[in-house]
Amino acid sequence: MCVRLKIIRASLVLASLLVNGIAHAATANIAVAANFAAPVKEIAQAFESESGHHLTISAGSTGKLFSQIQNGAPFDVFLAADTKTPGKAEEAGLSVPETRFTYAIGKLVLWSPDPGLVEDEASVLETDRFERIAMANPKVAPYGLATEQVIKKLDLVDTLSEKWVFGQSIGQTYQFIASGNAPLGFVALSQVFNRGKIQSGSAWIVPENMYTPLAQDVQLLKHGQNNAAATAFIAFLKSPTALAIIESFGYGLPER
Repeated sequence: MCVRLKIIRASLVLASLLVNGIAHAATANIAVAANFAAPVKEIAQAFESESGHHLTISAGSTGKLFSQIQNGAPFDVFLAADTKTPGKAEEAGLSVPETRFTYAIGKLVLWSPDPGLVEDEASVLETDRFERIAMANPKVAPYGLATEQVIKKLDLVDTLSEKWVFGQSIGQTYQFIASGNAPLGFVALSQVFNRGKIQSGSAWIVPENMYTPLAQDVQLLKHGQNNAAATAFIAFLKSPTALAIIESFGYGLPER
């Protein structure tokens, strides 16, 4: 009889723990810049496994995501591709004060799926070996603005002016190149780099002194200030697990 009572009590305790775990689990909506879409998926898997919380991820250009946030989109956390846009969110009262920090330093790369087109330098840009070249729209995508700066430093503005194909995000820009609509273009290093190497094709990693540093900030939005999953995810981005994933995709890590 005593054994049976112990089993029943143990079952009740386990059931209580499971119910409490489910009750405390939450779901957060994450707005993430397109360049960070791949890393955030890996980070989300680790976070969900460790915390029991759930994340819904929406990727796009930083400018368009910010516009959606301004218009009431129910995002809880905003991972931008720059520092300027999160600053605007703070000024507009859309984010929780003192939650903003730099989570990664992005890098720009000239990339082609063709293994022989880009020879680890910018010289291909001065040739007639291509008719189109892709870049992100500099008005809405920080990586597009960085590309614009590089082209000016290379003194190739006039040379390339008729060849540009513009993506509305760095994600769309990558698709233009990967699909063959443009044989090469400027994308985020994270889109073609993983575990220490370029995954395919040929590439020139643009020296970081050729463009304004691509520091990328994250912040907790007002919509997520009482969301346990959102606040836990913000904290998790500083964990050794998250930092290792970020670095594996070619990003620089901010000083803490």
